[in-house]
Amino acid sequence: MKIQAAIARPGAIVDIETCELSAPARSEVRVRLEACGICHTDLLAMGGQLGTPLPAVLGHEGVGIVEALGEGVTGLAPGDRVLMSFGACGGCRACREAAPAYCSSALAMNFAGRRMDGSAPMSLGRAPITSHYFAQSSFATHTIANTHNMVRLDQDLPPELMAPLACGVQTGMSAVLNVLQPDRADRVAIFGCGTVGLAAVMAAAIVGCREIIAVDLNPARTELALALGATAAIVSRDIDLASALKKYGLLNGAVDATGSIPVIETAFRALAQRGQLVCAGVSPAGRNLSIPPRELVFGGRTLRGTVEGDANPKTFIPRMIEYFRAGRLPLDKLVRTYPFSSINRALVDLSSGAVIKPVLMMSDENTY
Repeated sequence: MKIQAAIARPGAIVDIETCELSAPARSEVRVRLEACGICHTDLLAMGGQLGTPLPAVLGHEGVGIVEALGEGVTGLAPGDRVLMSFGACGGCRACREAAPAYCSSALAMNFAGRRMDGSAPMSLGRAPITSHYFAQSSFATHTIANTHNMVRLDQDLPPELMAPLACGVQTGMSAVLNVLQPDRADRVAIFGCGTVGLAAVMAAAIVGCREIIAVDLNPARTELALALGATAAIVSRDIDLASALKKYGLLNGAVDATGSIPVIETAFRALAQRGQLVCAGVSPAGRNLSIPPRELVFGGRTLRGTVEGDANPKTFIPRMIEYFRAGRLPLDKLVRTYPFSSINRALVDLSSGAVIKPVLMMSDENTY
């Protein structure tokens, strides 16, 4: 069938063009997109930092309606609304142990933009195009997606607010709830107040941590963090971050969502004995940390990374939806919607920091 898809090319050029979409293969479904969030990972892919071959159809926070089922699909039916999270094989040891973020095929399934057999669901000018990014490629009116980390949504849930649960919000919340696992007596800090960091703030507020310190360069973002549950904020532009942190005391836990080497090193040094720093931001390739091993040994401190907050979407997304329904996850504070035709405006706004979580809305006029 003919569809409309946003084609990303080298040089940050994105054009909406007509593509051909194949039928769903085994364990896949065809989805008519309603909404798709834009994530910083999409910007990294456009910039060539993830090895995703361009031109490509990106997008990995898709919400839509199932239209057709491939062979072997169970538990879904045409007409179901679904949220599409990251790709995973479902059969390796990590997937069997409910840790799909560490799937043995994760790099290929999420960044290569092809099925594992090398085929592509979309074609442009009769030539296959990178179009299975994160096993979905949801910057399009329709897509073919793998069902392994797909979650069915109730029809009353707003698609524009559900889309960020697929990656950005999931990463920040799970980094706190499943990795850091603080308790109410803990002092925690969140470095970087984009989607991931603000989701981490909301998760720490759900736990009821004694102190939640939000750190960002942008005062508007730290102000929002305070509204979302942070108890203190540090605007880190043009100040000595280490000194600013000292007045609050040592940290029991921290989440870095910046990927900045100096920030990560400062956050680690601010940890109390047995404190833990969870790194959820992507640092530039080739950069290295300077962490004295003695501080790890004698302080019992922990430094670890996380992909998707170690979340298992099948169980963690429903958990986040429960928080949303209970009024404890005000996603509307993060989201700004854009028509699909304004994808380039949305990308610019995300890159500049003018918006926290842009979400594209696919309209009927763009469908074929």
